[in-house]
Amino acid sequence: MDRRKVGSGGTALITGATGFIGRRLLRPGERALVRRPAGLENEVVGALADPASLAVACAGIDTVFHCAGYAHAFSSSDPDAHWRINFEGTRNLVNAAGEAGVKRFVFLSSVKAMAEPGDECVDEDWPGEPNTPYGKAKRAAEDAVLEAGVRYGMHVVNLRLAMVYGRGGRGNLERMARAIQAGWFPPLPETGNRRSLVHVQDVAEVMRLVAARPEANGRTYIIADARAYSGREIQDAIRAVLRRPTLRWSVPAGMLRAAGRLNGRLGEIVDRLIGSACYSPARIERELGWRARIGLAEGLREMLSDNTNHSLQ
Repeated sequence: MDRRKVGSGGTALITGATGFIGRRLLRPGERALVRRPAGLENEVVGALADPASLAVACAGIDTVFHCAGYAHAFSSSDPDAHWRINFEGTRNLVNAAGEAGVKRFVFLSSVKAMAEPGDECVDEDWPGEPNTPYGKAKRAAEDAVLEAGVRYGMHVVNLRLAMVYGRGGRGNLERMARAIQAGWFPPLPETGNRRSLVHVQDVAEVMRLVAARPEANGRTYIIADARAYSGREIQDAIRAVLRRPTLRWSVPAGMLRAAGRLNGRLGEIVDRLIGSACYSPARIERELGWRARIGLAEGLREMLSDNTNHSLQ
């Protein structure tokens, strides 16, 4: 069998093409790597753990956009799966791409590949190492991508994504919006915390940009809205899109933290709501002129479009 004829349409390969970001990125005619048949045009069935299938998927391809991975949730996530999929799988793929003569490779990493910023708003040079299995695996994968770029003379870029949201997502903002709509989400205090986020459409667009710009080669960029928001600002913005009345009160931060200490998983949720996670996209703004186009209000309207349309009927 001539492997180069398998899924020969298009010059880009999208991994995770059925996922939240991959669906936004995939264009007609491009090749999609899927774990099982999904009915996509030019799909190739394969797995990150199977180098032979990755060789087939990369044959004849110019650009790989690597969106697939084991998503971060809570500290109870399977650490072996993080390492196996996010690191070893990425290493397998970038090596297969290099061997196949792929010219460009864009990897979706995470700000969790960095040390926790605390109350600072940090950039890519923030010192320290990640402290979660997810973050450690992503950081190791970034290193593998950069090493492969040098070894194969391939244009490679790591994108450290802040919290990504948008219609069809299943992240913290989407869960928060569902709880607000159901009427049980507690009114958050204004703690002045700062949380970085980015809309999924901005992610899809910046992936294309860094693949096309020669000066992005070998670089690692934080991808986030230029403005970070407090938990209370996010809550108020969601309520505004859902046309819920403005809240005039809040649950004290001490009470939320006390509840979190009684339950480890709840504690992580509380930290996400009233703690900071601020990351600066200044490097990519400076080097490539990129800036997130979709602000919080517009992004939430898109994310909640089905809910808001239904509420107006």
